[in-house]
Amino acid sequence: MLAGKTIVLAVTGGIAAYKAAEITRILVKEGAIVRVLMTKNAQEFITPLTLQTLSGNPVATETFSLTQESEIGHIRLADTADLILVAPASADVIGKVAHGIADDLLTTVLLATTAPVLVAPAMNVHMYAHPAVQDNMQILTRRGYRFIEPGEGFLACGYEGKGRLADPEDIVEDVRAALTKKDLTQEKIIVTAGPNAEPIDPVRFITNRSTGKMGFAMARVAWRRGADVILVSGPTSLSTPRGVRVCSVRTAREMQHAILEHYAQATMIVSAAAVADYRPAQVAPQKIKKKEGDFVIELTRNPDILGELSSQKGSRLHVGFATETEHVLENAVRKLRNKNLDMIVANDVTQEGAGFAHDTNVVTLIDRSERMETLPIMSKDEVAHVVYDRLLQLRGEKGETANRRRG
Repeated sequence: MLAGKTIVLAVTGGIAAYKAAEITRILVKEGAIVRVLMTKNAQEFITPLTLQTLSGNPVATETFSLTQESEIGHIRLADTADLILVAPASADVIGKVAHGIADDLLTTVLLATTAPVLVAPAMNVHMYAHPAVQDNMQILTRRGYRFIEPGEGFLACGYEGKGRLADPEDIVEDVRAALTKKDLTQEKIIVTAGPNAEPIDPVRFITNRSTGKMGFAMARVAWRRGADVILVSGPTSLSTPRGVRVCSVRTAREMQHAILEHYAQATMIVSAAAVADYRPAQVAPQKIKKKEGDFVIELTRNPDILGELSSQKGSRLHVGFATETEHVLENAVRKLRNKNLDMIVANDVTQEGAGFAHDTNVVTLIDRSERMETLPIMSKDEVAHVVYDRLLQLRGEKGETANRRRG
């Protein structure tokens, strides 16, 4: 996502300036070229040497430094940036930029750039709530600046409330989103993820090996590309993707109910969950005690969620995932046909780098015409991008077919 992108990280004065080190580390780890710019006040909280060491590039601090002007320069910083991130952003800098003041290197760069600008405020709770600060933020929002909402909690000044710099991981996720094409803005997508946990008694349940990573990647990438995303997730240990609404469920029937609740407004269903095919026919009200001999659990079928929705899909796109260990393509095509899907994503979990718990996957995409495309090993985020690219192609084909029929 960020490899080769030039990010100008502008650090202003405030205790949260120390978090710029972690932001820089994450950006560099993802392959971004990070150019750090620091105000005079920022240098009271963290040294330029720290950020120079982490970024691998000189840190710009002075507008009129001959050395810095010849090597970087405020115009070069403005012109070469793919994105400018102001984190933390003080009330002072927000006010200056809102009113066109350019009296230091940062404000000069911000007035000179045409790159997108992300602003992550951090300040005292009362300062953040002050009408002057809020008005200045609205002025900049109207000009196209995007703000990363601060967090709530205990602040360094001793107060509690909103004003704490957003988490560095969330800030970087907003950077990714800002640099991602917005071609899903008209889509409302339901994504399912993770396993189900079908109870046997109050302390035991039947589940599978799914971690939810592929489904969470599908939700995360859809949000980055502008979609309104509802993630219906079984039990996982994963953090909620930024910008995504999560509906947490446990059983397959709970998952079905959650999907139906939002289905009328949805334009796409991405079923990446490992839905339980069976559940115990009877759930014991109390913990089952160990006894002599074998113990048999009778299972009954769970609903086929996508199969039951196939007759209602209309113009919606339905995507399924087929996790297999043998006869992968044959089983995937059968599922594609039986559930009336527009696409199925098949993967063999016995392959190296594929399947549960991995951050990568190896998949074959099969569309409704049974055209197949096998992708090389990719991160799950990269797989998600390719899936959405193909879905948009299918939507275009659907539209062309509908137009021909009307004609």
